[in-house]
Amino acid sequence: MPYASFCLVCRGTACESSKADTLYDEIKQHVAANGLNDQVQVLRTGCFGFCEQGPIVKVLPDEAFYVQVVPEDAEELVHEHLLKGRPVERLIYREPGVHALGNIDQISFYQKQFRVALRNCGFIDPENIEEYIAREGYVALERVLFEMSADDVIKELEISGLRGRGGGGFPTWKKWKFTKDAQSDQKYIVLNADEGDPGAYMDRSMLEGDPHSMIESMAIAGYTVGADTGYVYVRAEYPLAIKRLRTAIAQAEEYGLLGDNILGSGFSFRIEIRLGAGAFVCGEETALLLSIQGERGMPVQRPPYPAVKGLWGKPTVINNVETMANIPVIIMRGGAWFAKIGTETSKGTKVFALTGNVRNSGLIEVPMGIKLREIVYNIGGGIPGDKKFKAVQSGGPSGGMISYENLDTEIDYETLTALGSMMGSGGLIVMDEDNSMVDVARFYLDFTVDESCGKCVPCRVGGRQILHLLEKISKGEGTMEDIQRIEEIGKTMKETSLCGLGKTAPNPALSALRYFRDEFHEKIPAEVREDAV
Repeated sequence: MPYASFCLVCRGTACESSKADTLYDEIKQHVAANGLNDQVQVLRTGCFGFCEQGPIVKVLPDEAFYVQVVPEDAEELVHEHLLKGRPVERLIYREPGVHALGNIDQISFYQKQFRVALRNCGFIDPENIEEYIAREGYVALERVLFEMSADDVIKELEISGLRGRGGGGFPTWKKWKFTKDAQSDQKYIVLNADEGDPGAYMDRSMLEGDPHSMIESMAIAGYTVGADTGYVYVRAEYPLAIKRLRTAIAQAEEYGLLGDNILGSGFSFRIEIRLGAGAFVCGEETALLLSIQGERGMPVQRPPYPAVKGLWGKPTVINNVETMANIPVIIMRGGAWFAKIGTETSKGTKVFALTGNVRNSGLIEVPMGIKLREIVYNIGGGIPGDKKFKAVQSGGPSGGMISYENLDTEIDYETLTALGSMMGSGGLIVMDEDNSMVDVARFYLDFTVDESCGKCVPCRVGGRQILHLLEKISKGEGTMEDIQRIEEIGKTMKETSLCGLGKTAPNPALSALRYFRDEFHEKIPAEVREDAV
């Protein structure tokens, strides 16, 4: 007998920190106590995205969207809604100034979103492979193994225009083709889940909410380039993501979707997990590879690039979590379908962690080309207390600030770079009129200085010098010459640092000076400014 109702409980890290695990258990117990086990299925899911309102419970087919639900609400929710069919009005999400809304599609936080990478997060139990399969999971892998050649896969990726979502934006098809064409007795696939930006949790949420999509994508990549081994490099601070990955790998092996002779195709592929110790620099691909090998994670000079000479000197494809999450969809729907989303040069969607001084913080996925204003005000609901928007820091410590004057910027790789920022992995931190841009720049430089591996002089010395100058200015002890020095050192770091950490570390300070130079001047004593004139 099919279930009449489904009760979906968010079990992502954010909701679990607010006792969603206990809430889930309580709902199951009350469902059983009311004799509803044959009528109601209670499911744990990954992140719904609307983290500001967690823990979240969604009831289907009614589309009731309950927010800030605590374990003590479980009895009432089950008795009133699931048993008697009466929604619990006090728990249903209410749009500010609007009547209660019971349907997720009516909530402004979701209306401008378009989920591709996050398609399964909040919809399936991430620890149940059959739910992933029910949503066309592993169909793309089957198609690749039995209907497509390696060149066919690469062609679809080229048509799609998918670019790396880890920050660099390198065309995915080119990276895969380089590794495919490289001659070697051994090749590897590496999933970069070493997410280290302050305020970022995109990769973590996808691993927690849809781990099987990573397994499927890595296997597709392995078939395409001729690799039989994959490694997931994930930071040890993500225990829930690691647990669900391990569960998913074991299930995929049990179902014959991973391991030897997958689906009887003759193709074999295995995945191992490697835990990172939380070093930000290990997000850089060459440092990451050394860490997997058991060595100290420090960048090395490129070329050769990992696609040709990577893990243990063998050709290696490295993609981040969000990039991989798009692969099965592109195979299933076609590259041309994916290419219709986004802009001319930036195809598809982008996942962002929207945080900071914004009413609706959470995990969002939007089409490339969406305006920043739409994210902050339509999805994010604007600034709390009706304060004035000042800036958004995009791309984390490697990115830069986007000011009010650029609020109508269409977000894609090129426009953000032109503004002195970058796409990065997807952090968006909103700041209001009370934030000091000098202090924000100092915060990010403090982070990158602490995370620098120290291998090259420009990053090791230059970053610390900029931090010292920012500290002087923030204390009211700076000079006009200090501002000039920050720009000179920053330019040198961008041109001469060994890896992306050093090259982008000055961005927060340089972009703050570009758009908020007056704030730096105001921190410098008046008599010092006058003497400089």
